[in-house]
Amino acid sequence: MGLPDDGTVFELIRKSQDGDENAKSILVENNVRLVWSIVKRFSGRGAEDEDLFQIGCMGLVKAILKFDLSYDVKFSTYAVPLIMGEIKRFLRDDGLIKVSRSLKETNAKIYKMRACLNKSLGREPTLKEISDALSISNEEMIIAMESGCAPESLDHEIYSNDGSKMTLLDRVDSGKQSSGEGDIVDRIVLKDIISNLPDREKQIIFLRYYKEKTQTQIAKIMGISQVHVSRIEKKVLGELREKIV
Repeated sequence: MGLPDDGTVFELIRKSQDGDENAKSILVENNVRLVWSIVKRFSGRGAEDEDLFQIGCMGLVKAILKFDLSYDVKFSTYAVPLIMGEIKRFLRDDGLIKVSRSLKETNAKIYKMRACLNKSLGREPTLKEISDALSISNEEMIIAMESGCAPESLDHEIYSNDGSKMTLLDRVDSGKQSSGEGDIVDRIVLKDIISNLPDREKQIIFLRYYKEKTQTQIAKIMGISQVHVSRIEKKVLGELREKIV
């Protein structure tokens, strides 16, 4: 059975939010493949896939009940982060996903120092200024800051050169047609791919798309030319695009 069109989905969501359990059941049934495609991402983490599926379905139901019908977005795109969030919360609370205490402490120190320097300098401090103040390397900073970032932060809005809103996912996915649930999940988990990049490439992507720095600002922070930053950014985006095709 094929998936219903967006109009039908929205109508089922409206009915579900009004208390129609049958409409909710239809939506869950129609999105079973989506939940399983996300569950596969977490296989081998110490939990049974069936358990993760049940947790994922809880996230799906939350998405159904929380979805704002005025959103200009597909329901599946909205649902993916909520499903993943429920699964990751379950794994974390069950002790199966851990971020070391030292990383958490370093991340907290970074944000405190950033606020302190921002106040004393009257501007946003550079990564080097923060790392010098804390006597840690840029690489340690990136790893610690990365540990505190949620996967859906890749959907955080940035701006293109013409002022229009876009995200890193939009940038990487430019010119590529969506192929359904699997493609959505692939795009959401780009963060996992980015985490495995070499330190310099990871730092440029982090500054460019998480911290919304310009190429010129990044060049000054890293002590390289703007052209070099542009070349690395283009290379990384090309590699990321290949990995999600």
